[in-house]
Amino acid sequence: MMDDERLIETQLSSEVVFSGNLLKVNADRVRLSDGTQSIREHIIHPGAVVILAALDNGKLLFERQFRYPLGQVFVELPAGKIDAGEHPLDTARRELREETGYKAKTWRHLGSMHPCIGYSNERIEYFLAGDLAFIGSAPEPGEFLEVIELSLADALLAVRDGEITDGKTITGLFWAEKIFSGIWQVPA
Repeated sequence: MMDDERLIETQLSSEVVFSGNLLKVNADRVRLSDGTQSIREHIIHPGAVVILAALDNGKLLFERQFRYPLGQVFVELPAGKIDAGEHPLDTARRELREETGYKAKTWRHLGSMHPCIGYSNERIEYFLAGDLAFIGSAPEPGEFLEVIELSLADALLAVRDGEITDGKTITGLFWAEKIFSGIWQVPA
């Protein structure tokens, strides 16, 4: 194993510079491994889940949703924020129902991803949901989206063609490609 000690930064102080409904921004003074000091601004995020919801017809569920920061509609896998004290699997079940109207009989945790390691502690937990049954959507107030179905092949072409650019979705499609092809085994 490599020696990480020469890479570690030690927090000396922390100040909350912004606190909103979803995010908190801290400015931390840190001691670098060479003894000098620096400031690290970073976002505190509650975490999120992404669901690879596999339909019996071989397609995956996606959503078309307007994303305000970029001012456009994006195609994404179903996803959502983990509420305080909520287990990620419970978040995945809740978000799948709220956003798509589906309930899954089988769930498998695939892994985690950290999308913004340079400025956020956000982690995204990925789940594979199968044996889906439509029971009716229950979107949160103010949440407007359109549910669509895409084959994995079509979704990957959409990534290639720049039609799917969302990072969490591209990561999920990477997992789906490996799992559905049999290259990777789904964890039990």
